[in-house]
Parts: sequence; C-alpha cells; structure tokens
Amino acid sequence: MAQQGTIAFDRVIKIEINLPPEMESMRDQIPTENKTNMVLHFNEMESVWKAAEEQEDAEDRSFGGGGMMIRMARAQEQNVTYINHDEARITDRRDFMGRTFLIEDDVPMLSWKLTGEQSEFNGYLVQKATAMRDTVAVEAWFSPQIPVAVGPERFNGLPGAILVLTLDEGRVTYTATDIALADLAEGTIEVPQDGKKVTQEEFDAIVEEKRKEMEAQFGGRGNGGRFVIRGN
Repeated sequence: MAQQGTIAFDRVIKIEINLPPEMESMRDQIPTENKTNMVLHFNEMESVWKAAEEQEDAEDRSFGGGGMMIRMARAQEQNVTYINHDEARITDRRDFMGRTFLIEDDVPMLSWKLTGEQSEFNGYLVQKATAMRDTVAVEAWFSPQIPVAVGPERFNGLPGAILVLTLDEGRVTYTATDIALADLAEGTIEVPQDGKKVTQEEFDAIVEEKRKEMEAQFGGRGNGGRFVIRGN
C-alpha cells in the first residue's frame, strides 16, 4: 500500500454547561456536542492536520429565556498542525483573539502502552493503545496496515496510523470517516508561514494573560445576562 494519503476525521467535542434555574427549560434546545470535519494529509516524513474545506452547520445559534441569552458561536476553524516526523518538530498555526501565532516546538511524545486488544475498523485491522497526557486519559486504535506513525492533532508515535482516538473518557473523540491511500498532489503538505513565531510556553502565557483579563472584566459582575459558548 502507498505510505501516503489522506484520512478524513469527525472530531466531536461534548458540550457541558451549567444553566441557572430560570433557563433549565431551554436545556433540550442546546446541542450536547460540536462536530468538525477534519483532514489529515501524510507521507512517510510529514503530515498536516486542518479543517476540511466544507463544514456542515457552521452558523451561530442563540437561545434565550428568563431575560438571559446563550449564544453558541462556531467560526470556520483556521488552525493548522504541521509535523516533520523525521526531525520530530511541530509547527502549529493558532488563531487567538484576532491574532495569528506560529508555535514551533518539539513533537510531544506519549508513553503508549499496547493493550493487546484487536478489532476491525472500516476494513482495517486495528490495535488498542493507551497513554496519559498530563492528567488526561488517551485511548487510540491504530492500524499497522497503514505503517506511518501519524494521527489526529499532535497525537502520533504508534506503529500505524491512528484511526480512532478518545480523550478524557469520551469528552473528545476523533473518528476516521474516509481513508484514501494514494500519492498526494504537490503542495498538499506545507509548513504554515503566516503568524507571529512563539514557543509553546510563550503562547500559553499569552492565553493565560487574556484569561485573567477576562476574569477581571467579567468575573465579579457576570456578563450582562449573556453566556457565550464556543465550540472550537
């Protein structure tokens, strides 16, 4: 088989929200998950992970009641993760608060444990592996029939492509929906170029600073009776 190609994924993130008593009647109107169509392009040396060009149901949705409003905003995802597997280097393009950053770092390595469990998924033999990322449990099903150590987001390092990945006991799941093993067109895998170059530590500090600013702005007095939930 060709050791390059494209795998399409559904990424599903469960949405959890605590409603005030006056808004409990709206609970059935609020989606319980957010699904994004993603793609993974790969070859033996490199991979790139990004949103599929076409997305379903990308419009904002609002719900109101009891003098309050919930707005669920879902913008088209622009983030891109590029990995050079030969050099074990990663370049993440991240949009945050109207700014674009390029995060350059070493590829994070997980201590995978093979469980010995096997199954079949979309016609491929898959094996189960588990790991911990900080305090988050990670479960992966990978296929040695696609002998490239790639997977969704930053997850990789197994002796085969990851086709199903679950984080935090199902809070986030990635499921392969289409697997096309074929030569990629020139330019399909490219390193992101636009954005301010920062380290992961610098980016985390920027996010933390903004979080504290928002807490100071809204923390003590609410948010004018309005909740905003972003699905990405």
